[in-house]
Amino acid sequence: MRIVFIGTGEIGVPTLRALLDSEHEIVAVVTQPDKPVGREQSIEPPPIKKALIGRARPPGVPILQPGRIKDPRIIGEIQRLTPDVIVVVAYGQILPRDVLEIPRLPCLNLHASPLPRWRGAAPVQAAIAAGDCETGITVMYMDEGLDTGDILLQRNVEILPNDTGGSLHDRLAQIAPETLLESLRLLAAGSAPRIPQDNARATYAPKLKREHGQIDWSESAEAIARKIRAYNPWPGAFMKVGDQNLKIFSASIVDLNGQPGEILRSDKDLIVATGKGALSLVEVQLEGKRRMTAAEFLRGHSGLVKVR
Repeated sequence: MRIVFIGTGEIGVPTLRALLDSEHEIVAVVTQPDKPVGREQSIEPPPIKKALIGRARPPGVPILQPGRIKDPRIIGEIQRLTPDVIVVVAYGQILPRDVLEIPRLPCLNLHASPLPRWRGAAPVQAAIAAGDCETGITVMYMDEGLDTGDILLQRNVEILPNDTGGSLHDRLAQIAPETLLESLRLLAAGSAPRIPQDNARATYAPKLKREHGQIDWSESAEAIARKIRAYNPWPGAFMKVGDQNLKIFSASIVDLNGQPGEILRSDKDLIVATGKGALSLVEVQLEGKRRMTAAEFLRGHSGLVKVR
């Protein structure tokens, strides 16, 4: 099949590589523009473009980086490529109808959840934070809604007790390629199912911003511990110590109680009371400092978190 691949995030890289190594023909890759990143604000390409740099990809495969996928010139370029299928993975923009109607066969989207659960921009973090036992990859037929298209194929994975947003993201990225390739085989054979989503069961995972990582200590220790795992590495769970942010990478639940946010112990352990139970912080990072154990942090900054 002639395929236009549209994607930006790291989760789509294994799928793009699998398509390049398959019998299918990638006629173009569409990704977001290069952007400034980090403290230095150096201009860097998105992960999908990085994956192609230095790779001996088939000659004549263009990389398109429109500011807006709705740009009529870009739509015209994609139309001229006459793709059989458009494959979308974590692109970051909503495709207009003019793009959805281009391929001979459907536009397919790979979404990192078992739809209709966790439609939206942050399904991996939402699944861990909610305490779900499993999640997965859904290949769906795209429509103009937010992850509302009919389901072609799903593959589920167990959420492990120590999974973080990062580790679960990486495991989903590894099962996505074969899930897509199987979907393309079903399409080619004319036997691809088309299963409508049950909208009554839909849940939503809106886009996360850095401020969403601030811990609400009135929640239970169990809920906060899940969020700490879910938000590692992004947006990062944090608490305020003085006027600085203390990022928390991991924590364990302890059988102590106090007022939410109260520092219960700050000698060798850093223990904070929650709405139900308490958390012993394990690995932390103060703004401008390196990542370290809570014990290391206390040796140098105990004055910031003294028991009152």
